[in-house]
Amino acid sequence: MPSFETFFSEWRLKRQGYHRSLSRALDLRRELDISEPPVLGVVGSKGKGTTATYASACLAAAGLNVVTVTGPSFRSHRERVRFNGVAIDEAALDEIAQRIEKARERLGPPSEDGYLSPNALFMTAGLLEAERRGADVCVVEAGIGGHRDELRLLEPRVVAMAKVFAEHVGLLGDTVAEIAWEKARVAGERTEGFVRLAQTEEVAEVVDRAVAEVTSGRVRPDVVRPGSGQGPAPEVLPPGLSAASAELGCAAAERMLAVLGQEPASPERLHGVLSSLRLPARLSRHTVGGTELLIDSAINRTGIQVALEHARRVWPRVDHALICFPDHKDVDGAIAELGSIPVTFARLPEEHLRFEHDRPAAWNVIEAAALTQADITALGEHVLVLGTVYFTGRVLDVIDAETERLFSA
Repeated sequence: MPSFETFFSEWRLKRQGYHRSLSRALDLRRELDISEPPVLGVVGSKGKGTTATYASACLAAAGLNVVTVTGPSFRSHRERVRFNGVAIDEAALDEIAQRIEKARERLGPPSEDGYLSPNALFMTAGLLEAERRGADVCVVEAGIGGHRDELRLLEPRVVAMAKVFAEHVGLLGDTVAEIAWEKARVAGERTEGFVRLAQTEEVAEVVDRAVAEVTSGRVRPDVVRPGSGQGPAPEVLPPGLSAASAELGCAAAERMLAVLGQEPASPERLHGVLSSLRLPARLSRHTVGGTELLIDSAINRTGIQVALEHARRVWPRVDHALICFPDHKDVDGAIAELGSIPVTFARLPEEHLRFEHDRPAAWNVIEAAALTQADITALGEHVLVLGTVYFTGRVLDVIDAETERLFSA
């Protein structure tokens, strides 16, 4: 089977009520007998990918070899595993997939306990790539949750927590406090540092209490306050909401270096590496023919507001908005914020996504799978692209955007 099929085979065969199995994921790692480097884990409701990328860049700037595991990808599943900012190549992924497939066969078929999730398998691929490359550290983004996520099995030495808000309600918990409790408990007995963004009072109290419980009081979370002047220079931070996550990533990397007994990069070296960093689909600008795109994976009203403000700063006008908001995202927020801007609404083909929310009659509706460069350039000179990362990744692919390398170290 193609290498990427290995990562989705059990998930695609799952039955109703069937859940991912952490015990099977642990059995797979034991079967592969992987030599695992220290792990910096990233959790939160939004901004995990940015946090992981900036943490990886800071660690690489300090001279460490870093494997980064994030998801979902932009244009290729290879991008879910990176070495020093560069996506794993096809041959290496094929070799790793074959090792995983053979180990999975030795385990036998999934039992009633559950299946191996794509998240678990890409995480395993990252560990195998780290072993192959002799990496010094892994930076791993959680899939969904924390305590129930496969990331907890890696026993992260340092945890970075981005903003936590009401997402996956009913799956991770019925309230924001319950969701925060679930995410914070990705930490455990081996955790030596926990770095979080400033949260609401309710979330902060729950997170601090959860961390104290799972670490037997050894660890107290450090709080990162973006814009305080303690982080990197503003010119090497991304625009918009991603800046806070970037500062969090840098603070988490600094804590990880301390845990490992490593010196941080010199200010000049760090500035150089962070200056090279690019975040696709995070207020990223791209030109196709005579059209300039501003692409952002905003999924709620606040994110849309920030993207519009940024677009109006850099452009004389917004000619069109090309968006994709499944029903579980903030469709109402998109309707309210986009107002009179012409909108094309794209629907993704994934079966688990629903697009049944009422939309303004003036909005044009298309199928994302059929989107072409010609469709995009026909929308005007200044096109704002917003929505779920599955869609923004699709647009990046259509315009052939550079996503192989995120930074140079």
